[in-house]
Amino acid sequence: MSDDGQPAPGQGYRKGPVILRGRQIPSSTSDQRLLSRGDSASWLHGDPWRVMRIQSEFVEGFGALAEVGPAVSVFGSARTPVGSAEYRLGVEVGRLLAAAGYAVITGGGPGIMEAANRGAFEEGGLSVGLGIELPFEQGMNPYVDLGVNFRYFFARKTMFVKYSEGFVVLPGGFGTFDELFEALTLVQTHKVTSFPIVLVGRSYWQGLLDWVSGPVLERGMISAVDLELLKVVDDAEEAVDIVRERGAELRAQEEAAARATAEAESSPEAAG
Repeated sequence: MSDDGQPAPGQGYRKGPVILRGRQIPSSTSDQRLLSRGDSASWLHGDPWRVMRIQSEFVEGFGALAEVGPAVSVFGSARTPVGSAEYRLGVEVGRLLAAAGYAVITGGGPGIMEAANRGAFEEGGLSVGLGIELPFEQGMNPYVDLGVNFRYFFARKTMFVKYSEGFVVLPGGFGTFDELFEALTLVQTHKVTSFPIVLVGRSYWQGLLDWVSGPVLERGMISAVDLELLKVVDDAEEAVDIVRERGAELRAQEEAAARATAEAESSPEAAG
């Protein structure tokens, strides 16, 4: 599909494990049907079954991703042309993350997503794609080793956060902003801890940063400390260094906590 949701010749529509084409393509997605209020109480009969499908998406996602190991999610525009400077930057981010021992998780589509998957794939690391049901299928890019398709955005976004040690965000549009601000909210509210969020491309993100540190902060909508949740860099190496350093700190904290727990359990007081 094209990025504005228009049909692309030769592409289809993925509905769970099923691919539909031509007149078989439905006029709405699972997300649209879930969020539609409808004109009657028909939801009473359909929604309980939909809950089972939602549950299955979480089960399938957890099962597929539970053993990926340390991973980082990379976000950015699906519209970024192959061979552009930003595409090459995405490839380098993926390559360096894989070289550092991280699996790379993206939305599995084209543009920056493909670039990051490509870098990880070519470096020999694990390249993961989390696809989503859209009006017309854009498909997994060819550099994905492990792909999982979702009907529901919220199930998919849970996987991005649960199995990542951080987010690296390259230039993108509304979808990228959605993922960025959801991560910021989770960190700000301490639902997720020790989670670096790195923006790559200072010139692209500067307007957003000026707005957040200007009117948003000045009107008391956020606290000054919230500005520290974002790190902004200009190259792939800086971005990966931030993730690696925070990951090392996190593992050291986890090891210290595990030692403290073991010592407490083996103490005479605990035995008595």
